[in-house]
Amino acid sequence: MNSRQDDRGTRVTPSGGHDEQPESWLIYRGTSEPHDGVGRLPPAPAWRAFDGGPLVEPRLPDDNGSSRRLGTPERARTYRATHDEVELVNAALYLRRPLLVTGKPGTGKSTLAYSIAYELRLGPVLRWPITSRSVLQDGLYQYDAIGRLQEASLRRTTATGDEPFTAPDIGRYIRLGPLGTALLPQRRPRALLIDELDKSDIDLPNDLLNVFEEGEFDLPQLARLPADQAVVEVMTEDGTDRVPVEHGHIGCNAFPVVVITTNGEREFPPAFLRRCIRLDIRPPDRGKLASIVAAHLGNQAAESSAPLIEHFLERREQGDLATDQLMNAIYLATSGARPPETTRQRLLDALLRTLDDTAGPG
Repeated sequence: MNSRQDDRGTRVTPSGGHDEQPESWLIYRGTSEPHDGVGRLPPAPAWRAFDGGPLVEPRLPDDNGSSRRLGTPERARTYRATHDEVELVNAALYLRRPLLVTGKPGTGKSTLAYSIAYELRLGPVLRWPITSRSVLQDGLYQYDAIGRLQEASLRRTTATGDEPFTAPDIGRYIRLGPLGTALLPQRRPRALLIDELDKSDIDLPNDLLNVFEEGEFDLPQLARLPADQAVVEVMTEDGTDRVPVEHGHIGCNAFPVVVITTNGEREFPPAFLRRCIRLDIRPPDRGKLASIVAAHLGNQAAESSAPLIEHFLERREQGDLATDQLMNAIYLATSGARPPETTRQRLLDALLRTLDDTAGPG
């Protein structure tokens, strides 16, 4: 007897009845079908409950950021999550914990964040790319003190008796970063991608601990303002409106869906690890590669590319290869281009060159 799942993840029989299955607990299903299942999340555990306010609902732009960063939103829609990945994502959702995703380059660690945001309708992903110079404040907010000082100086020189000097609006010079925007007190969580944390300075993971644990932070420039300026509207990372901040304090209401990626190039402190749900993404096997190709290029391309997938798997045993390298090779082979056989082979070797091959062809 065939069955399907309703919007709650409950199995529905052809007669219309409901057959409760273990999968009914899933909020994120990895199906790439958008739904409002995040509203089914039960209350957070007492030790992870947040009550920041007053609630804000910033007006969000269209999600064209993922188009620039990932090629097209199609990559989020065609992501194929494994059963283990789906279960651990849901554990992070239920427990309101960051998801620490480890895997080799090109295995889809970053795309997982876009898949979650797309399926659960969380809006554009807030992305914080980490470098060796990244510090906690970069993620929380930026204050353009020099710009405000310059405007104040200009206003002083142009002030007259009819138009006395007024200090510039400080909120115009404060922009919340990706982490700070994600922690705004919103009814629905935002999705935050902290990309390649293993590139950071040794102190950043420890600096993140308190923010992850408490779900709040202060803006010192606003906290010391007089009482008649208790509410200041500041800029956000991706919003088109400014949002009010009271007494320089921001505390989340719905803990954001945080995906932290790492290539496994360094170890993190135990105190940091115990605050995260850890997920190891393994390189896709033959079946998952075929599924990825079919999702992007269609079933016919997946079937005709079976030999190329086998060649990719053989090359991957010799060194690291990313899945998008295979996608490039298959697209070139199925796009209608007809280069000579020797040229085609040279291109294939170049496209499937292992990531640790720095010498190149001899």
